[in-house]
Amino acid sequence: MQKILLSTLFISLIAISCNPKPNKAANPKIDKLKLMPGFKAEHLYSPEEHDQGSWVAMTFDNKGRMITSDQYGAIYRIVLPAQGDTSKVKVEKLIIGSETDRHADTTTLKVGMGFAQGLLYAFNSLYVMVNHNSDKNFDKNTGLYRLQDTDGDDQFDKITLIKSFSGEPGEHGPHSIVLSPDKKSIYISAGNHVDVPKFDVYRLPPVWQDDNLFPQIKDPRGHANNRKAPGGWIAHIDSLGEKWELVGAGFRNEFDITFNDAGDLFTYDSDMEWDFGMPWYRPTRICHVTSGAEFGWRTGNGKWSPSYPDNLPPVINIGQGSPTNFMNGSSARFPEKYRKSLFAFDWSFGIIYAIHLMPQGASYSAEAEEFLSGSPLPLTDGAIGPDGAMYFLTGGRRLESDLYRVTATENVSASVPAAVPVNEANQLRRTLEQYHETKKGAVDIAWPNLKHEDRFVRYAARIAVEQQPVSEWQERTLKETDPQILTQAMIALARHGKPALRDKMIQALVKVDYNKLTPSQKVDLVRAFEVVIFRMDKPEGATKNQLVAFLNPNYPSSSNELDRELSKVLVYIGAPGSVEKTLALLETAKDDVGVKTVSSSSDLIMRNPQYGLDIARMLSNVPPAQQTYLATVLSDATEGWTPELHEKYFKWMANAFTYKGGVSYIGFIDKARRKALAHIPVDKTEYYNKLSGAALLTESGNDLADRPQPKGPGRRRTLEEALALVDGPLTNRDFQQGKNMFEATLCSSCHSMRGEGGAIGPDLTQLGTRFSAKDILENTLDPNKEVSDQYAATVFTMKDGSSIVGRLINEEEEKYFVSQNPFMPQSLREIPKADVASTKLSKISLMLPGLLGGLNDEEIKDLIAYLITGGNPDNEVYKVKAQ
Repeated sequence: MQKILLSTLFISLIAISCNPKPNKAANPKIDKLKLMPGFKAEHLYSPEEHDQGSWVAMTFDNKGRMITSDQYGAIYRIVLPAQGDTSKVKVEKLIIGSETDRHADTTTLKVGMGFAQGLLYAFNSLYVMVNHNSDKNFDKNTGLYRLQDTDGDDQFDKITLIKSFSGEPGEHGPHSIVLSPDKKSIYISAGNHVDVPKFDVYRLPPVWQDDNLFPQIKDPRGHANNRKAPGGWIAHIDSLGEKWELVGAGFRNEFDITFNDAGDLFTYDSDMEWDFGMPWYRPTRICHVTSGAEFGWRTGNGKWSPSYPDNLPPVINIGQGSPTNFMNGSSARFPEKYRKSLFAFDWSFGIIYAIHLMPQGASYSAEAEEFLSGSPLPLTDGAIGPDGAMYFLTGGRRLESDLYRVTATENVSASVPAAVPVNEANQLRRTLEQYHETKKGAVDIAWPNLKHEDRFVRYAARIAVEQQPVSEWQERTLKETDPQILTQAMIALARHGKPALRDKMIQALVKVDYNKLTPSQKVDLVRAFEVVIFRMDKPEGATKNQLVAFLNPNYPSSSNELDRELSKVLVYIGAPGSVEKTLALLETAKDDVGVKTVSSSSDLIMRNPQYGLDIARMLSNVPPAQQTYLATVLSDATEGWTPELHEKYFKWMANAFTYKGGVSYIGFIDKARRKALAHIPVDKTEYYNKLSGAALLTESGNDLADRPQPKGPGRRRTLEEALALVDGPLTNRDFQQGKNMFEATLCSSCHSMRGEGGAIGPDLTQLGTRFSAKDILENTLDPNKEVSDQYAATVFTMKDGSSIVGRLINEEEEKYFVSQNPFMPQSLREIPKADVASTKLSKISLMLPGLLGGLNDEEIKDLIAYLITGGNPDNEVYKVKAQ
């Protein structure tokens, strides 16, 4: 298997290296780009050269002018030169007051608005999605605003707050605003750190819960641990913002949304890279967002499998990355193939993907093609301009920001793309979606479609049933005899019915002829049991015995997905023999071919071939996803254990610490281990604690005395002095010295590189795909310049007037758990919630200042080269001196 996989990866590397070809140009801003043949790119403008920040949002107004926003500042209006015109870009800064900006091409307007992550010009207005809490520099809170010109002087003079949002604004806050296909209304997207507001209409019934019997383990590093179901959401509103309709939810952080030419809605959702290697890891993915859609994001390890019938699967998994812009190419003056595409932007890896959709039943399948890439190229937003060109921005997190234009040089098409045909299944789904509100006759129309062969049709039918009064379909559900209809209807009844119905529901489900079901139907059926039990509690007595007799003979199965469901339910209800069966399966389970953790590694290599060989070497040490899942199931088992079973289980735990996953992998394994230890007799706890690998967690590896030391002599440098060192090409650098300085400056204590190092800060392996040498030096010399939400400390203001600062790792009903020492992150301080007056994210980085002060000039050059190239000795930067 490993030989086959490595061969496949090698072929992938060859393919990527051949296509697309570099874009030929004299400008270094252009030289770094790779474009598909038949396209060219122009660099138009660099905002930071004019102190205009880092641009992250874009739209065009009714006069063809571009409007953009600095992530942490003002909004700008831009007049662009025509294609082939060498005149300068003209920029107008929209700020309060009448002072004159001193830049030659800048004029001041009168609007106090900014900090936008989404912009839309429509209905003679500029809609602005502010993602910021008010402070002394900006008095607008997070929310959706409408700007209008009421006196016709081409200046926005009226600002209306349409709706404010609560939660935790930031990188997972409210994002994009797009116009509906009929241009009569608006859609918006918000990440999982925005509370779901009160809606006038819920296409997805607001009865969401975790619905997972999997032992809950929240992120060991504290991310999103207080965020509840249903995660990120998408809404539909009218132009005045008077009617709000929830379209779908269950996303992690869907930054942008778009429609295809058939009017279907899509989004590009993010992954949780810290979960890489875990069975609940979900790659970045393109999702078809139908009416009432649920995509199953839940905090920690609670994310739903795409196979669950009560959520929808992605159209295509992309892999690791950081999704930003997502747009339709139909108005571009591009070849027909690309006018039919959606374009997905990845900030982390600097790639624009062309997503080619193909109708498949009521939904779509898709292929992803690399359309444009560069390094560094931190893509933030884009749009098709009135001239048919593609415009895109780079920047974000105060990085170097640039504006580009992409045009086609051959096979240009100006004709209107052919309409996307709507097939019978798609039309049926749309018909059923008309009943996603209380409507007479809905149950009769939806009911037979609960067994439709198309999954999206079944889903639409179930939501139609759920939108009707339970009294109209409760008895019909309990009397249903068709196994498929019964399964879907029982999931609906579990979500809306009363707990007193539990036994009747289980007794109806166990009448199904299990052996006549297909593998996917078996998963659906066991999922129905799970939702019933989660919502209505464990069955007891005769009902429990019936359920055990029904499921136990079918476990284990020949399917990993089915075994995950069966193990959860049987262990949770304490079925006889379930612990022994699960442990036996744990010792022999193999991951499916093409399991997400492996395919995600392959995707990573395909996007970054310079890291390919190193990642390929790591593939043999990827955590076994199926075994990890089963081990987590057993962590909460309280009965059915013997000393022999405990011995096997905790030895497996110790071995699990030897695998390499995302930065939260070890923490998740340790939390599962600790859960299991909590069920051990007190007199055996110490023995099993040692057996399960406790010593592996306390081994330091951060002994400062053993670290390499800089040769020096060092000195304090200004940013300008440091930048002068990396002003030219960083070729022929000393790889080993760069690696030594990575350790000497304590970078490796908090950051990982190529799978080794600490986990307090972000992994730096792909740093060079989004950060320039200038960005790296700026953020190292001034670590407080930009602190990502994901890595920020929390300031706890106590009721006695004192304050405590540290990383919030976990919280319970009565206390917080905080890590204050970056060199001993496992050491946690408990803070009683009753003693806390308020909390807020700190703007002060945990990263120490002055880390480069002890290095001489050559050591700084080698360190920056090491960081830019991801520690890869095969990179051209190290061509001469690499050892």
